[in-house]
Amino acid sequence: MFKSKIYPYSLLILGTLAVISCKTPATVTDTAYKAIPEHFGSSTDTTNTAAIAWKNYFKDPNLALLIEIALKNNQELKITLQEIEIAKNDILVRKGALLPTVGLRAGTGVEKVGRYTSQGAGDATTEITPGKEFPDPLTDFNIGAYAKWEVDIWKKLRNSKKAAVNKYLATIEGKNFVVTNLIAEVANSYYELMALDNQLDIIKQTIVLQQNALEIVKIQKQAARTTELAVQKFQAEVFSSKSMEFEILQKIVETENRIHFLLGQYPEKIKRDSGTFMQTASAIIATGTPSQLLSNRPDIKQAELALTAAKLDVKVARAAFYPSLDISAAFGLQAFKTSYLAQFPESLLYNLIGDIAAPLINRNTIKAEFASANSRQLQALYAYQRTVLNAYLEVATQMATMAYLEKRYQLKAEQVAAMNQSISIAGDLFQSARADYFEVLMTQRDALDSKLELIETKIKQRNAFVLIYRDLGGGWQ
Repeated sequence: MFKSKIYPYSLLILGTLAVISCKTPATVTDTAYKAIPEHFGSSTDTTNTAAIAWKNYFKDPNLALLIEIALKNNQELKITLQEIEIAKNDILVRKGALLPTVGLRAGTGVEKVGRYTSQGAGDATTEITPGKEFPDPLTDFNIGAYAKWEVDIWKKLRNSKKAAVNKYLATIEGKNFVVTNLIAEVANSYYELMALDNQLDIIKQTIVLQQNALEIVKIQKQAARTTELAVQKFQAEVFSSKSMEFEILQKIVETENRIHFLLGQYPEKIKRDSGTFMQTASAIIATGTPSQLLSNRPDIKQAELALTAAKLDVKVARAAFYPSLDISAAFGLQAFKTSYLAQFPESLLYNLIGDIAAPLINRNTIKAEFASANSRQLQALYAYQRTVLNAYLEVATQMATMAYLEKRYQLKAEQVAAMNQSISIAGDLFQSARADYFEVLMTQRDALDSKLELIETKIKQRNAFVLIYRDLGGGWQ
């Protein structure tokens, strides 16, 4: 009868709290968004280089070995893997919040109250057994189980768990993004090392030519066909080239150590076949369609999952405005003497409490947290849009770069061939006194510059070959 009278009032209180709590701020959204283009230029081919495994894309066995070591030992990748474990554990935390908290509790204590108080006076007149009142001071012994459960009425806890799941999945995509960039960085550094080896060979060859020319000038000076000025000019050119040789050697050490850092190991000789550097990359690049970037690029999928998690966080923050229902219970034994704990039902202790609470006044903290969650959602949205735009532009840029570098490399190769001819001609003319030493010096210098520029163009081609694979989303599968 008592319960039937209380029940309608409970519903009335709950309904009133819900109505008052439903006055929540509106969610701010931004719907302005430009769809990704359907094609890269005029191509409609859906074949995509990103589908190629990195072992099949980078066919140099020495490079493949370096990449395998990096994927095993790289510290940044290991740090990212621990972030995945942290996010996985956060899911368990959120999942645990959905379930009741159950535990065991045991305790003891002693209490002495004044006799001239309501409790003290009552204890003095109450007899536990005939002729025996409450002991003074009063001891207390208890043992029992307790439970507490927040009823997830507004799906706050479930949305929190879903957000944690999306954040966990985002960390996995973050790991994939690290893998993709790590492969690209190792490959670029490896190709740069091969380029430096080729530049070093060219400089050494140039030094030999310059020293031969220097000997000829010295002989001509002895025959009074030239002056000491020519000898010193050729000598200075030899010193300049030797200086460049040591500069290249220093760059080789720096590049090798950068690769060692990526591999997570201490310096040792990096095995490489630099003679194959000037060969054209064998893989045929197929960019597919821009929409494939959404599924191939780990950074785009990571941003998308982060956006989903941010939307769920907004729902969690909104639920803070609504009433919450907490249920707690306890069951056990309690007595002021241990021997009484075994006496039933006198020592039995139990309770069941339901608690409904909702914020009514001074809700600024909740409003601020909701506003922050909403702003983070907008940040995630803009980050996603920026990531998609950046991915498209990166691929478009690399496509143009590869096309222009191919034409530039052909012209540079023709320039080098012409300069090689000019060196031979200048040498013959100089020996027959039909050209002066200055023309020979300038010809050798121009030839060296053109050969070094040819290698620079080739390394840019190699880099574009690596970056287009990374930008398309290849390497992590």
